[in-house]
Amino acid sequence: MANVDRPVQEQNFTNHLLVAMPGMLDPNFSNSVIYICEHSSQGAMGLVINQPLNIQLKEIFAQFDLDDLSSSGEQHLLAGGPVQLERGFVLHPGSEKSWESTLRLSPEVNLTSSRDILVDIAKAKGPEKTLITLGYSGWGAGQLEQEIAANSWLTVPADVQILFEIPFEKRAAAAARQLGLDLSTLSGTAGHA
Repeated sequence: MANVDRPVQEQNFTNHLLVAMPGMLDPNFSNSVIYICEHSSQGAMGLVINQPLNIQLKEIFAQFDLDDLSSSGEQHLLAGGPVQLERGFVLHPGSEKSWESTLRLSPEVNLTSSRDILVDIAKAKGPEKTLITLGYSGWGAGQLEQEIAANSWLTVPADVQILFEIPFEKRAAAAARQLGLDLSTLSGTAGHA
């Protein structure tokens, strides 16, 4: 039988969650759940959605001289990833309103990275639900695909309930359950048949 080259079927993981497998050795991503904002042949960009920082939103409001009229100042910011830690990103449900730098990632999820959304959040005129991260996670061309093929990540279609409602510490288990898996039963090593 002749060896036939089959075209590699590419999958776009935009609007998916990555759940770190138990064997993830990179301390930046161990036990992480990442929402993939963009994935193309050039690479991928995502935000870790389950690693809270010891920084509350009220501290950011204070840096921008904003009065918190929203009662959202107690919200913790998240470590979005190891790239550009000084840069903030706001994930929020899709809405008719957009801000200076809002990207629609899916019908249910938008990403805004401009200061004007923080002003509106402080004035109680912003999105009802938000995830605010400092930094992001990035992969070069083909890198994410290689990590997935090496069983470093589970991939799950994104779920807005996991993004905005489930407590941080329960997000990995909730995402794995969508695949019918229990993370506590998964091995840190993978085999190939």
